[in-house]
Amino acid sequence: MKIMSERIAKIDRKTKETDVSVSFNLDGGEGKIDTGIGFFDHMLDLFRVHGGFGADIRCRGDVGVDFHHSVEDVAIVLGQCLKIALGDKKGIKRYAAAAIPMDEALAHAAVDVSGRPFLVFNAPLKGKTGEFDLELVEEFMRAVAFNGGLTLHINLLYGTNGHHIAEAIFKAFARALSEAVKIAGDKIPSSKGVLD
Repeated sequence: MKIMSERIAKIDRKTKETDVSVSFNLDGGEGKIDTGIGFFDHMLDLFRVHGGFGADIRCRGDVGVDFHHSVEDVAIVLGQCLKIALGDKKGIKRYAAAAIPMDEALAHAAVDVSGRPFLVFNAPLKGKTGEFDLELVEEFMRAVAFNGGLTLHINLLYGTNGHHIAEAIFKAFARALSEAVKIAGDKIPSSKGVLD
């Protein structure tokens, strides 16, 4: 089911691996995150708060297998909601970047809300924080970018603690995306006259 109004979208998606529901508001509001994965909930809440987004995200997945399906499917649905909420992208800034420190880690995110999906991810995350596989941060960013129509570049400038690195990445992405989707005019920001 897909419901859309101005800069708000809601999608429910059910597969044999996950049952995901996302309600997303580009212009803010409250939110609740419950994926059954504690660290992932923490990252999604950081994304919501630091992006100034309204977001209700729920997932029930096959976490007994591992967390991959839940993380990827939440990202797919979140990206689809983002794309729907943006509509024709009229008036948005389109481009933005943010560098965010988290203790010893510094991450940079640059985004183009272009309609042309691409991901560059230069942040070698390995191992776990708690039970969460840190390599899933890249999988999340890829699925959001490709389903949301974003060109997204994530670069870790430096850092050693996996939790801090992941947190800096999610916050940098949130801040860059928040700025890129702000309304700054009344035209589609493209010499072609369309962003798709």
